[in-house]
Amino acid sequence: MNDLAGKHLVLGLSGGIACYKAAELCRALVKAGATVQVVMSQAAEQFITPVTMQALSGRAVFTSQWDKRPSAGVDNQMPHINLSREADAILIAPASADFMAKLIHGRADDLLSLMCLARPIDRVPLIVAPAMNREMWAHPATQRNVTQLRADGTRVLDVGQGEQACGETGDGRMLEPSELLDDLLAFFTAKTLLGRRVLVSAGPTWEALDPVRGLTNRSSGKMGFAVAQAAQRAGAQVDLVAGPVALPTPRGVRRLDVSSALDMQAAVLALAEHADVFVAAAAVADWRPAQMAAHKIKKDGSGQVPLLEWVENPDILAAVAASERAKRGDLYCVGFAAESRDVLAQAQAKRLRKGVPLVVGNLGPETFGRDDNALILVDGRGHTELPRASKADLACRLVHEIAQRMALG
Repeated sequence: MNDLAGKHLVLGLSGGIACYKAAELCRALVKAGATVQVVMSQAAEQFITPVTMQALSGRAVFTSQWDKRPSAGVDNQMPHINLSREADAILIAPASADFMAKLIHGRADDLLSLMCLARPIDRVPLIVAPAMNREMWAHPATQRNVTQLRADGTRVLDVGQGEQACGETGDGRMLEPSELLDDLLAFFTAKTLLGRRVLVSAGPTWEALDPVRGLTNRSSGKMGFAVAQAAQRAGAQVDLVAGPVALPTPRGVRRLDVSSALDMQAAVLALAEHADVFVAAAAVADWRPAQMAAHKIKKDGSGQVPLLEWVENPDILAAVAASERAKRGDLYCVGFAAESRDVLAQAQAKRLRKGVPLVVGNLGPETFGRDDNALILVDGRGHTELPRASKADLACRLVHEIAQRMALG
């Protein structure tokens, strides 16, 4: 399910200090399964060497339209033609203000701009990652150029905000390599959930015993976060309700942090009113103390465990599945079953008990905190096993399965 596996990308570098980020980006693209052909402007060579980019891409770097070496296996001294023909996309990162101005006017005075102009526009998309000083980015001429580029069919990515090489602070930084990779993965992901609103709960809950201690579980939230990211890449607007976890927010996802099961219940019920899909990946504590102690509960040397009164937590998934929107078919609910044994039987029973169309089962002790997992999808027609893979890949597969089921009604 790696969306860059088998993709061939042309990575173009125009001049700018952000060229240093292109090295890490190239490495990330190759690691994600893509082949990368680097093309550099002469200005880019002032900031990073072709030798560096060749070492990272594993391919000869092209910098001049007069280069006599064979390009893309063709010995016709036309690299501006050959290099784009086998590409799945051309990504210009960094794209300077000057280079974007070249693009809108169709100027072609170096290899990089020639290649962009000569690419088959109907099948080789052009993606640019702007990088410049904040005043240059805000200038009306640059903003007009961005508008025109988008009107011409070019995908212009966002800019970052923060400290710039000149010492100023503001908009205009090129996105970080990890953000660019996220955007590229989203670009190549089929938009099977376009226009849908997806709600995901993830991570554990924390049920306070006293101001210091609490009841929780080993859920890392990684699977739920991966589902949220996969749904966003598939075109959905995603809300993520996260228990206490130390994970970065997936790009393009709106996140709401909560602590206890009651906090999660309130957040989920409110957001479910506007959702088309609810994926309950959170590991919600089944019980909470009836009353939190005002101060730390200390041992007294007696060896006796203090007696606590327990209250059962609400069943968030069952409550959402019982809502009128879910009953009408306007809200598709997916549950998760993290079990320690008999995963299939437990997941089948949970699906019927909760009244949901799909339950995803897994062995909790074999996945908590890990980056991989193995899943069993259980619905009214039977079950499907997804063998162990990265949680990111499994999340893509799960989102695909959800979209298919929703399309079938």
